[in-house]
Amino acid sequence: MAIGFQFIIITLFSLFSAPSLTFAFVPILPRFPSSAVSAELKQRSHSSQNGLYRTKFFTQILDHFNFNPQSNHTFQQRYLINDTFWGGAKNNAPIFVYTGNEGNIEWFTQNTGFMFENAPSFQALLVFIEHRFYGKSIPFGGNKTVAYANTSTLGYLSSTQALADYATLIIDLKKNLSATDSPVVVFGGSYGGMLAAWFRMKYPHVAIGALASSAPILHFMGLVSPDIFNNIITQDFRSESENCYKVIKGSWDLIDDTANKPGGMELLRKTFRICKSDDFGPGSLEGWLRAAWIYTAMTDYPTPSNFLNPLPAYPVKKMCEAIDSSVTGNNRLAKLHAAASVYYNYTGKARCFDLDDNSDPHDLGGWQWQACTEMIMPVGGSNKESIFPEYEWSYEARASWCDFFYNVQPRPHWITTEFGGHAVERVLKRSASNIIFFNGLRDPWSGGGVLKTISKTLVAIVAKKGAHHVDLRFSSKEDPQWLKDVRKLEVNIIASWISQYHQDLQSNS
Repeated sequence: MAIGFQFIIITLFSLFSAPSLTFAFVPILPRFPSSAVSAELKQRSHSSQNGLYRTKFFTQILDHFNFNPQSNHTFQQRYLINDTFWGGAKNNAPIFVYTGNEGNIEWFTQNTGFMFENAPSFQALLVFIEHRFYGKSIPFGGNKTVAYANTSTLGYLSSTQALADYATLIIDLKKNLSATDSPVVVFGGSYGGMLAAWFRMKYPHVAIGALASSAPILHFMGLVSPDIFNNIITQDFRSESENCYKVIKGSWDLIDDTANKPGGMELLRKTFRICKSDDFGPGSLEGWLRAAWIYTAMTDYPTPSNFLNPLPAYPVKKMCEAIDSSVTGNNRLAKLHAAASVYYNYTGKARCFDLDDNSDPHDLGGWQWQACTEMIMPVGGSNKESIFPEYEWSYEARASWCDFFYNVQPRPHWITTEFGGHAVERVLKRSASNIIFFNGLRDPWSGGGVLKTISKTLVAIVAKKGAHHVDLRFSSKEDPQWLKDVRKLEVNIIASWISQYHQDLQSNS
């Protein structure tokens, strides 16, 4: 079989796509192993398809903030629900809500085992809401071509509109369930984690708390250095092996030098087992490799996973072992292929790799618009120590591309104006409560996360060996003790929020 990849020559990125001048997205739909779900949950769940949820739709308003004629237009917003363990409205049992990311909500739901596994002890109702303009939650009659046509339609795609969607849906759902006094806790990872944190800040009357996992709410202009993302990836690989670090760091010149020699491109194609293509060049190969290093660093989980691709436990370590292996001798190209195959072909089923595939199986395409308007996250600069070629991130380049592609000018400081970010410790200490910020320091997005506890109710949990929202994944018997401790602490904190809520509810009744 051939495995395909999408290459986009742009400076935009999703939190689940590689942020670089050339980056790849791997269109392999990850399916979480059913064995990870407890037998009781599978038996009692109402979903006939996968045992996790039922699918429903909510009639959502198009524009929450204006009263223009088009503002009152509606669209169908998808949400997934599991009431298997819910204690019911009469008991004011909690409702756990996942604030959907920039993609198909089923993908994220199937990889958020933390909520499913803790629903029984909390007797919680589970709800996963899809973000507008993604998956099946497409305005303008569900027609993606129309919805993505131009700025007049895409203008309704923003984080603030999404948060208002979530608030509207949650309030309506609680009303229909006669559960107006059931406490709501929101959960999210990555961009979804950012939304969860912002939701608690903006809608404290709707949610009593938020678990914001790997949420880079500080990854904006003027708050972090653009090279911090690549610096963390560099450190991930260098911590495993100095030789591994040097081989990857020197790979870019090696590929360019090889490509410029007679027969060099054919040697590269055969070495890396690239499917035949008229457009194959050193740039596309470098983008393919860059994506492998970035994605693997993000998902450097301590147990085998299948989130982006099937991967072994500690895949960065496995990549470096492949590079350091004596099997490939001194052939650096063969070493790079062996390392990349840990990410792209761990199952061993791929005969060749198709660099021309432009599919988008997780419906991430709308992020280009968000990255051209409000989500201006400076990611990608590289210094002399980086495993990536040295270059500077440029806002001007981003703005120029966005003007060309969408005829729109970014608002680089809108997010920090709307949600804050500067002097975050001082500001949130006075204005917010009941948020858990989890970050794993092997995750390149952790550079834009909240890494210090701000108050008794604004808690930062930092795991030195953690990767991208590893805490939200289904548990495994192979989980290390530190991960078990992280989840236990999160559960205890959430339990304290709910307990305090019920005490306040009783005292006010």
